[in-house]
Amino acid sequence: MTSMTPLWLDRPRSTHPTLTSPATYDVVVAGGGVVGLLTGLLLARAGRRVAVLEARQVGDGTTGHTTAKVSLLQGTRLSRAVRTNPPSVLRDYVAANQEGQAWLRRFCEAHDVAYQDRPAYTYATTRPGELRARAELSVAGLAGLDATWEESTELPFPVRGAVRLADQMQLHPMDLLDALVAQLVAEGGELYEQSRLTDVHHRGPTVAVTTEHTTLTTDHVVLATGQPVLRRHGFFARLKPGRSYAAALRSPTVPTGMYLSSDHPTRSLRSLPVPGDAELLLVGGNGHVTGREDSAAGHLEELLDWARATFGGEVTHTWSAQDHASVTGLPYVGPMLPRERRIWVATGFDKWGLAAAPAAALLLTKSILEQDGAGEKPPWHRAFSSWTPRETAGAPRAAGYTAGVGLEVAKDVVGRRWRDAQQADPAVRGICTHLGGVVHWNDAERSWDCPLHGSRFAPDGSVLEGPAVCGLRKLGSSG
Repeated sequence: MTSMTPLWLDRPRSTHPTLTSPATYDVVVAGGGVVGLLTGLLLARAGRRVAVLEARQVGDGTTGHTTAKVSLLQGTRLSRAVRTNPPSVLRDYVAANQEGQAWLRRFCEAHDVAYQDRPAYTYATTRPGELRARAELSVAGLAGLDATWEESTELPFPVRGAVRLADQMQLHPMDLLDALVAQLVAEGGELYEQSRLTDVHHRGPTVAVTTEHTTLTTDHVVLATGQPVLRRHGFFARLKPGRSYAAALRSPTVPTGMYLSSDHPTRSLRSLPVPGDAELLLVGGNGHVTGREDSAAGHLEELLDWARATFGGEVTHTWSAQDHASVTGLPYVGPMLPRERRIWVATGFDKWGLAAAPAAALLLTKSILEQDGAGEKPPWHRAFSSWTPRETAGAPRAAGYTAGVGLEVAKDVVGRRWRDAQQADPAVRGICTHLGGVVHWNDAERSWDCPLHGSRFAPDGSVLEGPAVCGLRKLGSSG
């Protein structure tokens, strides 16, 4: 098997300093992905003193592991979201994504970030998949998308039909992040890497931000960290963490469109132009809840077997990504708690963060400026509400998330699974530092993954992904 290095990250990368001294800012943004950097840039343009903190290196999170589609047709998301949201909210969600996509096009054109216009498809190969795809077409029309039904596609296998939406975008996410970093710095913003946020608490009219190395004072904090870190907000009970897999292939058959299946397991397809060479084929899918599978490598191998059999060619890169599904089926972007006006979150993008990121950043920026007496939130803001009465409609889904967590706890207690980590080399205490879940070994990525809320740790116990902010304890360490 090829090493698990995303194609996007297989290139020289700039590094940025670590923040080690106390400082004061108007806004501190945690998370060096597209949502965090874009929010930092917009606030810096508005004249705010901004620091963006990245726990590892820019692009190491979800953005650097995406398939990088910027599409308003998002698989079957709308037809699933309509179960917990009225059509008017879905229209707001589409309007937000349209505004965000238009902003991103302008930014890419102004800063020489290459992108390709491609049609997006949600396709079906089975009868159940066709029913889901047709349901998506129906809800897409209600939500304001000019989507059509196609009986056939360019794909090298039969389909039962597909939803098509013209003029969507695909790009290289690191090209975008590099441009965002350059503009953030040009506007006076500051970027720090290896600067993990570990705690946030109110201190009078301001907020104290604790990192691994220092403490900062700020008026506002934005948690753009995948699943929000900190324990007191309860988002971990309203989100389901999932991992999915991707690969790049040199293949004789490369579709021009961007495809996502409505069947299970999910299959994602797109092309990647390579200067001076033939286009690569990118495939993705085979997702599962983080930490709850006996063999992650088996999911990846199944995807690779399908790709080779269907398209042929040589695998050049493999990787995996993590994202979180929300109870409402739409992102949570707004205050951390209902009456909170200083600490903000952005999460629940469910694999469509690159498409929804510009809208999320616009909303966060306008919400913070509104609190400071400047401007007002956009008209579509309720589609991204972090706290809403629509949560009650998603109660069965939330109960399912909680039941899954409870089942994992029971299995861990009965099976005494924490012993796996104690017997590993290096030996670590196999208890997640977030809320005490027993971590499971991920044999595809060589990591310890928590099946409760999705925290991930390197073999030596250091944090790869939150919500945990502290590493696994070395066996024999105090405490």
